[in-house]
Amino acid sequence: MKDEEQEDINPEKEAINSEDSSVGKNPEADEADDVVEKSTDTGHFYDTNEDGAETITKVTGMYKDWFLDYASYVILERAVPAIEDGFKPVQRRIMHSLKELDDGRYNKVANVVGHTMQYHPHGDASIGDAMVQIGQKELLIDCQGNWGNILTGDSAAASRYIEARLSKFALEVLYSPKITDWGMSYDGRRAEPNNLPVKFPLLLAQGAEGIAVGLSTKVLPHNFNELIDASIKILKGKPFAIYPDFMTQGIADVSNYNDGMRGGRVRVRAKIAQQDKNTLVITQIPFSTNTTTLIDSILKANEKGKIKIKKIEDNTAANVEILIHLYPGVSPDKTIDALFAFTACETSVAPLGCVIEDNKPLFIGVSDMLKISTNRTVQLLKSELEIQLAELEEQWHFLSLERIFIENKIYRDIEEKTTRDTVIQAVEDGLKPHIQHLKRAITEEDILRLLDIRIMRISKFDSNKAQDKIEALEGSIAQVKQDLEHLIDFAIAYFTKLKEKYGKGRERQTELRIFDDIEATKVVLRNTKLYVNREEGFVGTSLKKDEYVTDCSDIDDVIVFLRNGNMMITKVDAKTFVGKDIIHIAIFDKSDKRTIYNILYRDGKSGPAYIKRFNVTAVTRDKLYDLTAGTAGSQILYFTCNPNGEAEVITILLRQVGNIKKLKFDIDFAKLTIKGRTAKGNIASKYPIKKIEIKEKGISTLLPRKVWFDDTVRRLNVEGRGALLGEFRPSDKILIIQQSGKLKVVTPELTTHFETDMVVLEKWVPQKPISAIYYDGEKQRYYLKRFLVETENKEEVFITEHPNSQLEIVATDYRPVAELVFPKIKGVQKETIVIDVENFIAIKGFKAMGNQLTTDKLKQVNLLDPLPYEAPLETPPEKSNLDSENHTDGDVQLDEDGQVILF
Repeated sequence: MKDEEQEDINPEKEAINSEDSSVGKNPEADEADDVVEKSTDTGHFYDTNEDGAETITKVTGMYKDWFLDYASYVILERAVPAIEDGFKPVQRRIMHSLKELDDGRYNKVANVVGHTMQYHPHGDASIGDAMVQIGQKELLIDCQGNWGNILTGDSAAASRYIEARLSKFALEVLYSPKITDWGMSYDGRRAEPNNLPVKFPLLLAQGAEGIAVGLSTKVLPHNFNELIDASIKILKGKPFAIYPDFMTQGIADVSNYNDGMRGGRVRVRAKIAQQDKNTLVITQIPFSTNTTTLIDSILKANEKGKIKIKKIEDNTAANVEILIHLYPGVSPDKTIDALFAFTACETSVAPLGCVIEDNKPLFIGVSDMLKISTNRTVQLLKSELEIQLAELEEQWHFLSLERIFIENKIYRDIEEKTTRDTVIQAVEDGLKPHIQHLKRAITEEDILRLLDIRIMRISKFDSNKAQDKIEALEGSIAQVKQDLEHLIDFAIAYFTKLKEKYGKGRERQTELRIFDDIEATKVVLRNTKLYVNREEGFVGTSLKKDEYVTDCSDIDDVIVFLRNGNMMITKVDAKTFVGKDIIHIAIFDKSDKRTIYNILYRDGKSGPAYIKRFNVTAVTRDKLYDLTAGTAGSQILYFTCNPNGEAEVITILLRQVGNIKKLKFDIDFAKLTIKGRTAKGNIASKYPIKKIEIKEKGISTLLPRKVWFDDTVRRLNVEGRGALLGEFRPSDKILIIQQSGKLKVVTPELTTHFETDMVVLEKWVPQKPISAIYYDGEKQRYYLKRFLVETENKEEVFITEHPNSQLEIVATDYRPVAELVFPKIKGVQKETIVIDVENFIAIKGFKAMGNQLTTDKLKQVNLLDPLPYEAPLETPPEKSNLDSENHTDGDVQLDEDGQVILF
């Protein structure tokens, strides 16, 4: 639905069609109809005078005034909400009309729209759309009928079919006629509020969005209870922070919210979980999307080859449920990341705090908005208390006068009086001796009210009841005065009461989390194939008759090495020339520091041979880099690419030149330091090389990689964020156990997703047993089992599959100790039992049920400190030369035949 302020944006159309404003009216045009044309290039009207001569009238000034008037009108009267009550004019008029029509029953929305048109000069469509938007926020309007669905994007039924009335919350916080600032409607026939006396930060609770002329506004919605808590903190002088909360739920990263001001950014994601190995389920969607637009974006990404899905099912009703079925063999984890990277499953929202204050636009943050709203609420409460105090004192004054008038029978003094003035004077004289305690002087109006008292009331007057009423009023007056003296405490109590009455069911819906950045190149589907023509020097996706290299995507980069020692990185394209005689081509990952290149090259046409190891990280795309010493005629004689820093042993055979004694020798790449690509390298031989052979395949020379788990984003990383899981070699795996009793052992990939009910995440030691205490739902007994993981890379359940079965505790220590706490039954407390798990049960199979722990009911199961155990030492890691500081280009010696001696 479009906001009403986005209707009729054309300023000329707005000016001409406006019947209630002078904007756009040309007084001269009413008198003369002889304007024949307007020059589009000079800004003139061509007229004719009485003699038929052509005259020119400049209209530049008129258009300037018209546009300024139009812009001011759109900004102040249509698109931007007021800071005082948080309403745009159309919204304020709708709420005023609902109050006028309020009788406790539902009203047809069509009737409300028609009533609102008495105050709003625009069409019924804009009023109806604005009213539906208010109703869908479920705060101010009690809706009945089909009001649409913000989750699916379905529109509301026609206004003649749906009904509305004010919510109890709206009746309590929006209206107070005695302190309302009133003005006249556009036609001067009725009074309407300039601002409603809203005693709540409504603008922040509902949010607002509008496009005006030259500016716009986008205030994001915030949580009801959190706003009240923050308002209380403001009144108490404590620091506070508020963040958006969306009805569509989802997950939000507000680390760059910038207090809702220009330049801020909120990233919002759908909540995606893995239902099984071939199915993903979306249960919450990002703000500003619906299931229709979300599914469309997924289908478009699938058509473009960014992701690969089998089909989508939309089962959304009251709650979101979108099932994404994957093809066998497609990674669910990688697909989730791809959904965030290439579809509307992740969106970015740019807030912009702009409001109207004193008839001027004001750019302001949400913290200041809340402070202004809170302070205004305090002032409104003060005004209400002052009015209430004046009314109570007036009641007390008249009741006191009435009591004096009746108890002292002053009404008898007027029996002989014949004129109005003498009657009034007689009453005034009769009251004088008894009014010393009154708080103000007696007026003629007071006396006339006394004279209006009926004889029946005088005859039934009860002095004690009158005194009780006066004392009750005095108590109320004292309470109001105390509230005024302690206004801040009164305001805090007011906010607390609002939260108690209306805060239930309004808990935060959007989860706040810091997002990790997803690299699109790592999650994009390899939807095309890369080919190479090595001799001619072309690479691309259109060279289907040439050599196939690998699957790739259109956003990948390619790294190419040439025989002459040059290297280039270029983007995947249909056909790109990189240079002749290609010796290696692959997809390039700039963040990969573990891929090591081993090369041996000849310096010039007849120079010595150099050997070096290096990695490639920071480069400029489409720039040639020389990996040799730069001498013309240089050539790479040997090249390998090693994904995990492997270092092989090679055998070099030399040509028979002169008196060389040693024509064959070995070089171990593991003894070379890994350096940058610009390093010259070490001399391998100063004599010509005939042949190079691989003698022994290498193993990784890099240190085992340390892996951390960041609980904030629930991802693995190698940057040192979160809890250290350990050092991992290529064969190492991690153990994951969930509260549901599911267990799996997987390779620690940085793209792995982790569920929220995960209870164990650690480096897997195959020989270390897992101990679990669980409740069996079928037999209604507690069991203890110990087992080893038998299957890798497969999710399995190790507790019984009855729906009432539940995992109590799980331990991965060698010798765990558990404590069983029993409830008190009929006043009898059974002693706590301590279980030595190792002695209680031996290690059994994964599918074994285990031993029954106890037949009694358990109150609690606790894990105690494990018994001491000396775990077997792991194989020490190989020494890495990646970070070696002592091995330099100078750490070589040549033997008498000119071959390198490596240490």
